Amino acid sequence: MPDSAALPFVRLVTDGACSGNPGPGGWACILSMGSHTRELSGGEAQTTNNRMELTALLGGLQALNRPCAVHVVSDSKYVIDAFEKNWIGNWQRKNWKNVKNPDLWQAILQAARGHTLSFEWVEGHAGHPENERADRLAVQARDAAAKLTREPRSGPVGGLF
Repeated sequence: MPDSAALPFVRLVTDGACSGNPGPGGWACILSMGSHTRELSGGEAQTTNNRMELTALLGGLQALNRPCAVHVVSDSKYVIDAFEKNWIGNWQRKNWKNVKNPDLWQAILQAARGHTLSFEWVEGHAGHPENERADRLAVQARDAAAKLTREPRSGPVGGLF
């Protein structure tokens, strides 16, 4: 594991949104390094809230192009507890048996390689500015995904990203 003091520090704020569970969903993340900020988001026509929370984390980690000390801020106990309570280690030992979303968890572990992760849980919809911004982006992506499922389209379908 790399020495986190020698790595660039990145703050990664994540959120997911879903209308119905399952239903149209959106995810968003905000990456901050020093004075630089990057916002990413996307959506799916049919998904779950947990999948969107995981996709937000995955999207943020995949956006990093070098090893970093990543401080993840999330309102998802599912995400935070999976790491802090080592549920992931247990799931791996049991070969992902009876685990929901193993594809995303495995992709997150792959994307996390080389990074040092720390976690902070924040209460959702409680006035945390970065969490509120990530929520607005996720809701916008969810609404765009829902709109695509309602409107008839002809020709190639464009992506949400």
